[in-house]
Amino acid sequence: MASSPPPPDSSLNARRRSRELAEAAVGRVDVLVVGLGATGAGAALDAASRGLSVAAIDARDIAFGTSRWSSKMVHGGLRYLAKGQVDVAYESAVERGVLLRTTAPHLVRAHPYLLPLTPDVSRGRAALVMTGYRLGDGLRAAARTPRRLLPGPSPLSAARTRTLAPVLAARGLRGGLLSWDGRLLDDARLVLAVARTAAAHGARVLTRCRALELSPGGARVRDELTGEEFEIRARAVVNATGVWAGGLDPSVRLRPSRGTHLVLAPGTLPGLVAGMHLPIPGETNRFALVLPQQDGRIHVGLTDEPVEGPVPDVPEAPEEDVRALLEVLNGVLETPVTREAVAGAYAGLRPLLAADGRTADLSRRHAVLCEAGVVTVVGGKLTTYRRMAEDAVDRAVALAGLRAGRCRTRRTPLVGAGPQPEGVPRRLADRYGSEAAAVLDLVKAHPEEVAPGVARGELLWSVRHEGALDEGDLLDRRTRIGLVGADRDRALPAVREVLALPEAREVLDGNAP
Repeated sequence: MASSPPPPDSSLNARRRSRELAEAAVGRVDVLVVGLGATGAGAALDAASRGLSVAAIDARDIAFGTSRWSSKMVHGGLRYLAKGQVDVAYESAVERGVLLRTTAPHLVRAHPYLLPLTPDVSRGRAALVMTGYRLGDGLRAAARTPRRLLPGPSPLSAARTRTLAPVLAARGLRGGLLSWDGRLLDDARLVLAVARTAAAHGARVLTRCRALELSPGGARVRDELTGEEFEIRARAVVNATGVWAGGLDPSVRLRPSRGTHLVLAPGTLPGLVAGMHLPIPGETNRFALVLPQQDGRIHVGLTDEPVEGPVPDVPEAPEEDVRALLEVLNGVLETPVTREAVAGAYAGLRPLLAADGRTADLSRRHAVLCEAGVVTVVGGKLTTYRRMAEDAVDRAVALAGLRAGRCRTRRTPLVGAGPQPEGVPRRLADRYGSEAAAVLDLVKAHPEEVAPGVARGELLWSVRHEGALDEGDLLDRRTRIGLVGADRDRALPAVREVLALPEAREVLDGNAP
């Protein structure tokens, strides 16, 4: 089996960053995008694929912020449908279909989700939920997502329910409701694929480049690796910094909401095949999510709590969130999960538009704002990043009078979405898609594991082609080893050894031929 190299010009690395940062300092681009989360990377791809010159910068790394702390779901907006936000739900269903069919079928797959019918779920509520599932399936059809990619909902007997989730308590279990939705293996890798696809279309994707001040004509920025400050001149500026948007645009009023997830150790919920939706006591349309991972871990989320005060770079998961999620989970289990089974926890902040009421009730609609000549895009959710980016670039193009075609990203496959190779390990295929065979070549040359299931060769690939500059990039975003602190600590020495290899240094030092 012959391996194929990365798509032309899609490779991100230290050498390319150095060259393109110098070019950005002396030239002028059509569009400057600030922020390399899902929406910012999406805006860079959107603008570049229209033929515009683009620079996209981030103070830290690709997917450093909210985009890597999601529930790993690509959903059809059923929750919004329950609130009467039909337009938001339909938009979610459409964007889910785009990801499943065209742009990222290697990263986004259908997954079953089970709602156990325990004594706490009345028959009336069960009927209401099933009605919602069927309406959601109607949205799938309206969005033209084929049933073969996303099966429909169905009621299950108690015996079948426990086949999919044998950890459920048998006492009082009437059955379950099965639904299907999209899921991501890794949200950070989706953002990385978007950013690399933008680079393949000519965008300069520049990490460790902090925007200090924005203006209609560009931004004053600082290279965080050298401390050098300079101007990037642009005809249009898009602020896509999420919960940090107000720091660059004081007119933006947000009410960040914290979502906490637990990471349960492998073997904690043996035999769990499906994800689970667990009703939150006292809430009508809110559910906790239990989602088994390929590495045997289980993710449990999601809280929705308002956050006051300064926005931290990396939010912490408070102990009260951990306790609350364990309480919901243990309410349906035969054998309770102890605090010791929680191997890790993470929290992300959603950039919700400010309004009265609880953050859990605020709309997930996005907004494109324009103040003093700078376009700011906020709100929304990971599933609809592409549409948010499209709206932001449309506004920027109109504002600056740029000559550009219509959005093309709905039909633009992301890096890795090409023909899938045969004969490669499933784990590599799921992470790298059409590039898996080329990654396997590096893994064969450097097979030593830095953590269970992660070989040195994969880290070298990330340094050469995925823009990884340091140990944090490798541990926390290119792989997700860092989700569990103890795993991160164990892997750190081996990761440092990889970064010291000649094959890595020639790229990191900018001396590659």
